Amino acid sequence: MGCCQSSLLSETHPEKHYHHRPNSSTSALRHHPPPSLGPDPAASATGEGVPNFSELSFADLKAATNNFSSEFIVSESGEKAPNLVYKGRLKNQRWIAVKKFPKLAWPDPKQFAEEAWGVGKLRHQRLANLIGYCCDGEERLLVAEYMPNDTLAKHLFHWENQTIEWAMRLRVALYIAEALDYCNSEGRPLYHDLNAYRVLFDENGDPRLSCFGLMKNSRDGKSYSTNLAYTPPEYLRNGRVTPESVVYSFGTILLDLLSGKHIPPSHALDMIRGKNNILLMDSHLEGKFSTEEATAVVNLASRCLQYEPRERPSTKDVVLVLAPLNTKPDIPSHVMLGISKQEELPSSRQRPLTAMGEACSRMDLTAIHQLLVMTHYRDDEGTNELSFQEWTQQMREMLEARKRGDYAFRDRDFKTAIDCYSQFIDMGTMVSPTVYARRSLCYLMCDQADAALRDAMQAQCVYPDWATAFYMQSVALAKLDMHKDAADMLSEAAALEEKRQKGGKG
Repeated sequence: MGCCQSSLLSETHPEKHYHHRPNSSTSALRHHPPPSLGPDPAASATGEGVPNFSELSFADLKAATNNFSSEFIVSESGEKAPNLVYKGRLKNQRWIAVKKFPKLAWPDPKQFAEEAWGVGKLRHQRLANLIGYCCDGEERLLVAEYMPNDTLAKHLFHWENQTIEWAMRLRVALYIAEALDYCNSEGRPLYHDLNAYRVLFDENGDPRLSCFGLMKNSRDGKSYSTNLAYTPPEYLRNGRVTPESVVYSFGTILLDLLSGKHIPPSHALDMIRGKNNILLMDSHLEGKFSTEEATAVVNLASRCLQYEPRERPSTKDVVLVLAPLNTKPDIPSHVMLGISKQEELPSSRQRPLTAMGEACSRMDLTAIHQLLVMTHYRDDEGTNELSFQEWTQQMREMLEARKRGDYAFRDRDFKTAIDCYSQFIDMGTMVSPTVYARRSLCYLMCDQADAALRDAMQAQCVYPDWATAFYMQSVALAKLDMHKDAADMLSEAAALEEKRQKGGKG
């Protein structure tokens, strides 16, 4: 169970909890490992939480993608390379990305399996890691971590709400360079068709490199499906991909980040040689970037795009150039992108939820409000031992304050309800967990999640086995982007309700 003396009561910067996870902990919360495909003793610190690579059955992947429904397609190549990527959900509730190759794209199942296992050994926080494969008859499928926040191409070229700010563009460049350098150090230096569509954003908004590009595309040997204008010169000469070719392609991504457009390298290099760097910059940045930093990125892009492979920098050199430019390390990526975190409450719960549990899992504040109004003060029975003080003038004033709060709460006047409930609480003669729960919801309605969490925890102090107190903590924690803690609280609440329904206390 939780405890009302949690440090969360005085926490004023909740974002630090999820930014530094998994080391965060509070005495009020229990932590459970995320669902996985199985034990993962070999996972490195940089790839923590990723399951071991394994072979998956076609039946499981078919079920996970709703029979490979067109509604589950998240990416699809052109007619020349009809490789489809689906999102899916395994039985253990893990979201996955499934790449389905055309029939007989890999005629030799052994070759496909060996290639997949080679990539599957990699584990890094900068990769959308490969977690499985399927080789069943003519079917060839790869399974990776699912990245819910679209591609760099979408955020750069097809944005709707806001363009990517300069600091975030620098972070993308650094993170992808780190991914490539890691792959290089692990003996997988070749990446096929590196472009802005291969850069994905995870639930935190952090950029990651798709692991699919580490696989050879198929028996046709083609490594580039993009316009020839963006293809490394040596590939056009001999059809081979080298580590230096990957650096060249990384240079084209730097051009994308600088310009916000897909500019052919030859055209961009002409602008750089003509010292027209400012014309290269994305006008949507509206000048909000450091000229010194932009110059460093332009110079790096120029080096990466050199015609002769031996004149290009190594991935390690690229990281060394970009690392000092990452000047806002403490700001979460999803904040810089202007998006909400997509991490969700795990739905692999063992217990069915009640109406309150379902409302809290959906963070449906309107439904929670209706349920609290209907419940009224029934759960307060037995939480107060009132004496003759109940008949004093102070008691009458206190109960009148609560009544006014109840009217305001019923009428959705949440600010007035906060004031009235605060008056009731401050008098201190009577303690009501329901008042704390109601004021907690009022604070949520007013976008004050910290205060809502404090009140929910106070309700738990008054009534330690009250499911509603845990439910309200769950919603407040979710509002503070502490989703794993929220899931734990939701599970605790469901357990208490189940216990209560069976006739136990709670």
